[in-house]
Amino acid sequence: MELSVFIEGLNRSFQKEQQETHALQNVNLHIAEGEFITIIGPSGCGKSTLLKIIAGLDLGFSGAVNIGGEPIKGPSIKQGFIFQEHRLFPWLTVEQNIAADLSLKKVEVRDKVKELIEIVKLKGFEKSYPRELSGGMSQRVAIARALLRNPDVLLLDEPFGALDAFTRQHLQDVLVEIWKKKKTTMILVTHDLDESIYLGNRVVIMSPRPGRITNIMEVGLPYPRKRSENRFLEMRQRLLEEFEEKTRGVTN
Repeated sequence: MELSVFIEGLNRSFQKEQQETHALQNVNLHIAEGEFITIIGPSGCGKSTLLKIIAGLDLGFSGAVNIGGEPIKGPSIKQGFIFQEHRLFPWLTVEQNIAADLSLKKVEVRDKVKELIEIVKLKGFEKSYPRELSGGMSQRVAIARALLRNPDVLLLDEPFGALDAFTRQHLQDVLVEIWKKKKTTMILVTHDLDESIYLGNRVVIMSPRPGRITNIMEVGLPYPRKRSENRFLEMRQRLLEEFEEKTRGVTN
Protein backbone atom coordinates (compact mmCIF):
# COMPACT_ATOMS: atom_id res chain seq x y z
CA MET A 1 0.00 0.00 0.00
CA GLU A 2 1.21 3.47 -0.85
CA LEU A 3 2.33 5.30 2.29
CA SER A 4 0.51 8.51 1.48
CA VAL A 5 -0.88 11.01 4.01
CA PHE A 6 -4.61 11.59 3.67
CA ILE A 7 -6.39 14.37 5.57
CA GLU A 8 -10.11 14.99 5.11
CA GLY A 9 -12.49 17.33 6.93
CA LEU A 10 -9.99 18.04 9.71
CA ASN A 11 -11.17 20.38 12.46
CA ARG A 12 -9.47 21.30 15.72
CA SER A 13 -10.80 23.61 18.44
CA PHE A 14 -9.44 24.54 21.86
CA GLN A 15 -11.53 25.45 24.89
CA LYS A 16 -10.12 28.02 27.32
CA GLU A 17 -12.02 29.90 30.02
CA GLN A 18 -15.42 29.19 28.43
CA GLN A 19 -14.17 30.50 25.10
CA GLU A 20 -13.71 28.22 22.09
CA THR A 21 -10.92 28.90 19.61
CA HIS A 22 -11.10 27.28 16.17
CA ALA A 23 -7.51 26.47 15.22
CA LEU A 24 -8.20 24.40 12.08
CA GLN A 25 -11.31 24.31 9.93
CA ASN A 26 -12.16 21.77 7.23
CA VAL A 27 -8.57 21.02 6.23
CA ASN A 28 -8.29 18.64 3.26
CA LEU A 29 -4.90 17.51 1.96
CA HIS A 30 -3.41 14.50 0.19
CA ILE A 31 0.37 14.04 0.23
CA ALA A 32 1.82 11.35 -2.00
CA GLU A 33 4.48 8.94 -0.79
CA GLY A 34 7.93 10.47 -1.20
CA GLU A 35 6.61 14.01 -1.71
CA PHE A 36 8.18 17.08 -0.07
CA ILE A 37 5.47 19.51 1.06
CA THR A 38 6.07 22.92 2.65
CA ILE A 39 3.38 24.77 4.60
CA ILE A 40 3.30 28.54 5.09
CA GLY A 41 0.84 30.85 6.81
CA PRO A 42 0.70 33.68 9.36
CA SER A 43 1.51 33.08 13.02
CA GLY A 44 -1.31 31.35 14.86
CA CYS A 45 -2.93 29.88 11.73
CA GLY A 46 -2.57 26.30 12.97
CA LYS A 47 0.48 25.13 10.98
CA SER A 48 2.17 23.57 13.99
CA THR A 49 -1.12 22.16 15.25
CA LEU A 50 -1.60 20.42 11.90
CA LEU A 51 1.90 18.97 12.12
CA LYS A 52 1.33 17.71 15.67
CA ILE A 53 -1.93 16.04 14.61
CA ILE A 54 -0.14 14.18 11.79
CA ALA A 55 2.57 13.21 14.30
CA GLY A 56 -0.05 11.73 16.63
CA LEU A 57 0.82 14.24 19.36
CA ASP A 58 -2.66 15.83 19.32
CA LEU A 59 -5.69 13.56 19.07
CA GLY A 60 -8.39 16.09 20.00
CA PHE A 61 -9.52 16.62 16.41
CA SER A 62 -12.46 15.65 14.26
CA GLY A 63 -12.17 14.38 10.71
CA ALA A 64 -9.90 11.78 9.12
CA VAL A 65 -6.10 11.64 9.24
CA ASN A 66 -4.48 8.51 7.78
CA ILE A 67 -0.98 7.39 6.87
CA GLY A 68 -0.84 4.47 4.47
CA GLY A 69 -4.55 3.90 4.96
CA GLU A 70 -4.21 3.54 8.73
CA PRO A 71 -5.84 6.14 11.02
CA ILE A 72 -3.49 7.97 13.37
CA LYS A 73 -3.99 6.85 16.95
CA GLY A 74 -0.92 8.39 18.60
CA PRO A 75 2.84 8.82 18.23
CA SER A 76 4.54 6.07 16.24
CA ILE A 77 7.82 5.24 14.55
CA LYS A 78 5.90 5.90 11.33
CA GLN A 79 6.13 9.62 12.10
CA GLY A 80 9.45 11.34 12.80
CA PHE A 81 9.24 14.83 14.29
CA ILE A 82 11.89 17.57 14.32
CA PHE A 83 11.31 20.69 16.41
CA GLN A 84 12.81 24.15 16.03
CA GLU A 85 15.06 23.34 19.01
CA HIS A 86 17.24 20.27 18.50
CA ARG A 87 16.33 18.79 21.92
CA LEU A 88 19.50 16.70 22.20
CA PHE A 89 20.51 15.03 25.45
CA PRO A 90 23.50 17.08 26.70
CA TRP A 91 25.09 14.11 28.47
CA LEU A 92 25.16 11.94 25.33
CA THR A 93 27.56 12.05 22.38
CA VAL A 94 26.45 12.60 18.78
CA GLU A 95 26.24 8.88 18.03
CA GLN A 96 24.48 8.18 21.35
CA ASN A 97 21.94 10.96 20.69
CA ILE A 98 21.19 9.52 17.25
CA ALA A 99 20.75 6.01 18.67
CA ALA A 100 18.68 7.39 21.60
CA ASP A 101 17.03 4.39 23.27
CA LEU A 102 18.60 1.87 20.88
CA SER A 103 21.85 0.16 21.87
CA LEU A 104 25.01 0.96 19.94
CA LYS A 105 26.26 -2.46 21.00
CA LYS A 106 24.01 -3.93 18.31
CA VAL A 107 25.86 -4.10 14.99
CA GLU A 108 22.81 -3.14 12.93
CA VAL A 109 22.20 -0.05 15.06
CA ARG A 110 25.86 0.96 14.98
CA ASP A 111 26.01 0.54 11.19
CA LYS A 112 22.82 2.56 10.70
CA VAL A 113 24.09 5.37 12.96
CA LYS A 114 27.38 5.43 11.04
CA GLU A 115 25.51 5.67 7.72
CA LEU A 116 23.34 8.54 8.97
CA ILE A 117 26.34 10.43 10.37
CA GLU A 118 27.82 10.37 6.87
CA ILE A 119 24.51 11.40 5.29
CA VAL A 120 24.16 14.46 7.55
CA LYS A 121 27.89 15.22 7.12
CA LEU A 122 29.02 14.86 10.73
CA LYS A 123 31.81 12.33 10.22
CA GLY A 124 34.53 13.00 12.77
CA PHE A 125 32.07 14.29 15.40
CA GLU A 126 30.72 10.93 16.56
CA LYS A 127 32.14 11.33 20.08
CA SER A 128 31.35 15.04 20.44
CA TYR A 129 28.79 16.36 22.95
CA PRO A 130 26.05 18.91 22.10
CA ARG A 131 27.95 21.71 23.89
CA GLU A 132 30.77 21.20 21.38
CA LEU A 133 28.49 21.59 18.35
CA SER A 134 27.11 24.59 16.52
CA GLY A 135 23.35 25.09 16.19
CA GLY A 136 23.38 23.79 12.64
CA MET A 137 25.34 20.68 13.58
CA SER A 138 22.95 20.00 16.46
CA GLN A 139 19.99 20.15 14.07
CA ARG A 140 21.73 17.67 11.77
CA VAL A 141 22.01 15.30 14.74
CA ALA A 142 18.27 15.76 15.37
CA ILE A 143 17.51 14.98 11.72
CA ALA A 144 19.66 11.84 11.83
CA ARG A 145 17.95 10.73 15.06
CA ALA A 146 14.52 11.11 13.44
CA LEU A 147 15.62 9.16 10.35
CA LEU A 148 17.15 6.26 12.29
CA ARG A 149 13.80 4.50 12.65
CA ASN A 150 12.96 4.89 8.95
CA PRO A 151 9.76 6.92 9.44
CA ASP A 152 7.16 6.91 6.70
CA VAL A 153 6.75 10.66 7.20
CA LEU A 154 9.26 13.20 8.52
CA LEU A 155 7.59 16.27 10.07
CA LEU A 156 9.67 19.43 10.50
CA ASP A 157 8.37 22.36 12.55
CA GLU A 158 10.49 25.36 11.48
CA PRO A 159 13.69 23.39 12.10
CA PHE A 160 15.99 26.15 10.82
CA GLY A 161 14.15 29.17 12.21
CA ALA A 162 16.68 29.95 14.94
CA LEU A 163 19.75 29.66 12.70
CA ASP A 164 21.73 32.34 10.88
CA ALA A 165 21.10 32.77 7.13
CA PHE A 166 24.28 30.99 5.98
CA THR A 167 23.73 27.94 8.21
CA ARG A 168 20.06 27.87 7.28
CA GLN A 169 20.81 27.72 3.55
CA HIS A 170 23.45 25.04 4.09
CA LEU A 171 21.00 22.87 6.05
CA GLN A 172 18.34 23.37 3.39
CA ASP A 173 20.77 21.83 0.91
CA VAL A 174 21.55 18.99 3.33
CA LEU A 175 17.82 18.31 3.77
CA VAL A 176 17.23 18.18 0.00
CA GLU A 177 20.12 15.71 -0.36
CA ILE A 178 18.65 13.53 2.40
CA TRP A 179 15.18 13.65 0.83
CA LYS A 180 16.51 12.68 -2.61
CA LYS A 181 18.53 9.82 -1.14
CA LYS A 182 16.01 8.45 1.38
CA LYS A 183 12.78 9.20 -0.54
CA THR A 184 11.07 9.91 2.78
CA THR A 185 7.81 11.86 2.68
CA MET A 186 8.56 15.25 4.25
CA ILE A 187 6.24 17.98 5.54
CA LEU A 188 7.95 21.20 6.63
CA VAL A 189 6.32 24.21 8.30
CA THR A 190 8.03 27.56 7.70
CA HIS A 191 7.48 31.34 7.76
CA ASP A 192 10.10 31.80 5.03
CA LEU A 193 8.70 32.14 1.49
CA ASP A 194 12.08 31.44 -0.12
CA GLU A 195 12.54 28.31 1.99
CA SER A 196 9.09 27.02 1.04
CA ILE A 197 9.93 27.33 -2.67
CA TYR A 198 13.52 26.14 -2.37
CA LEU A 199 12.52 22.89 -0.66
CA GLY A 200 8.98 21.95 -1.61
CA ASN A 201 7.41 20.09 -4.51
CA ARG A 202 4.24 21.93 -3.51
CA VAL A 203 3.63 24.88 -1.21
CA VAL A 204 0.50 24.75 0.96
CA ILE A 205 -0.83 28.20 1.90
CA MET A 206 -2.93 28.53 5.05
CA SER A 207 -5.27 31.34 6.05
CA PRO A 208 -5.32 33.22 9.36
CA ARG A 209 -7.24 31.52 12.16
CA PRO A 210 -9.27 29.47 11.80
CA GLY A 211 -6.59 27.78 9.69
CA ARG A 212 -7.77 26.61 6.30
CA ILE A 213 -5.88 25.67 3.16
CA THR A 214 -6.53 28.50 0.73
CA ASN A 215 -4.25 27.37 -2.08
CA ILE A 216 -1.68 24.75 -3.04
CA MET A 217 0.96 25.88 -5.52
CA GLU A 218 3.05 23.49 -7.61
CA VAL A 219 6.67 24.63 -7.63
CA GLY A 220 7.76 22.72 -10.72
CA LEU A 221 11.43 23.76 -10.56
CA PRO A 222 14.24 21.20 -10.88
CA TYR A 223 16.72 20.59 -8.08
CA PRO A 224 19.15 22.07 -7.21
CA ARG A 225 17.26 25.36 -7.23
CA LYS A 226 18.82 28.80 -7.51
CA ARG A 227 17.20 31.70 -5.70
CA SER A 228 18.49 34.16 -8.29
CA GLU A 229 16.88 32.44 -11.29
CA ASN A 230 13.97 34.21 -12.96
CA ARG A 231 11.61 31.25 -12.52
CA PHE A 232 12.35 31.14 -8.80
CA LEU A 233 11.79 34.90 -8.47
CA GLU A 234 8.55 34.68 -10.46
CA MET A 235 7.30 31.90 -8.21
CA ARG A 236 8.26 33.94 -5.15
CA GLN A 237 6.30 36.94 -6.45
CA ARG A 238 3.23 34.80 -7.13
CA LEU A 239 3.46 33.29 -3.69
CA LEU A 240 3.97 36.67 -2.04
CA GLU A 241 0.91 38.12 -3.80
CA GLU A 242 -1.18 35.11 -2.81
CA PHE A 243 0.06 35.26 0.77
CA GLU A 244 -0.57 39.01 1.09
CA GLU A 245 -4.07 38.67 -0.36
CA LYS A 246 -5.03 35.98 2.15
CA THR A 247 -3.53 37.79 5.15
CA ARG A 248 -4.39 41.41 4.33
CA GLY A 249 -5.64 43.20 7.41
CA VAL A 250 -4.40 40.53 9.78
CA THR A 251 -2.10 41.49 12.67
CA ASN A 252 0.02 38.86 14.43
